[in-house]
Amino acid sequence: MTLTAPAPAGATVRRGPGRPRDSDMDPQIISAVLGLIDAEEDVTVSRVVERSGVSRAALYRRWPSLTTLIAAALDVGRTVPPELPLEGDLRETLFSSLLGSPASVDASGYSEARFRQRIRLVMADRALQRAYWESHVSRRRGPVERALRAGIERGILRQDLDVEAAFDAIAGAAYYQSIVRGEPLESPDARSRLAAAFEITWRGMVA
Repeated sequence: MTLTAPAPAGATVRRGPGRPRDSDMDPQIISAVLGLIDAEEDVTVSRVVERSGVSRAALYRRWPSLTTLIAAALDVGRTVPPELPLEGDLRETLFSSLLGSPASVDASGYSEARFRQRIRLVMADRALQRAYWESHVSRRRGPVERALRAGIERGILRQDLDVEAAFDAIAGAAYYQSIVRGEPLESPDARSRLAAAFEITWRGMVA
């Protein structure tokens, strides 16, 4: 497949530094994957090639596997949370960060429908689940985990606190509402349960 028109005879082809010039194909490749995901169709290399109009070679120059490509597509619309203040009211900081307004999910462009598709895909493919965790999900925990460690240093939280387990306990309550109960996070009942779960976890974390 010819990806670009040939240069005129004698012309000098200029390339910028870094990756080959097919980097401008990234958005159309990602868009093709998201189109398949949103349509609840299986994501295959052939379908991505057909939908995006790029070659297989272009796909594999940018992503080493279909798994890493899908993981990248699933992350579109999500952002790494900003660093949290390490001084001030730690309890309020953590509550607002982990269980703040659920409207921020849709406002970011990451809809509930796509969230549910992400869960469906990663639960069906352990390799994808691991790739998505390692390349995208784990880095979003950083700000909260650093705030928890600062709380330990300030003497607010227990010295023996397992920071990763504390994060899982708080954030896991939100996933349970959405995935297991099937209830929107913005519903009053869900918000009430999340606040109660946070209070229980907080009491177990403080020194």
